[in-house]
Amino acid sequence: MDKRSLTQVAQRFRDAEKRTEILRQELAAAIRQADADEVPQKDICEATGYTRQQVRRIVLAGEAETTTEP
Repeated sequence: MDKRSLTQVAQRFRDAEKRTEILRQELAAAIRQADADEVPQKDICEATGYTRQQVRRIVLAGEAETTTEP
């Protein structure tokens, strides 16, 4: 492994991290929307693979963001 190859792999990794963060935020928004649309929590868990506690935390974090004043 030379320096150039290592640099390329490291850059690909950083790019993947950025995409992952964007997708994580999109999924959290989708979970909050599903909750607002009264999709049963059981269905949200089945669709995402998250536990009920994880879903509750995501929903509550969204509520905290919307109730906080700048």
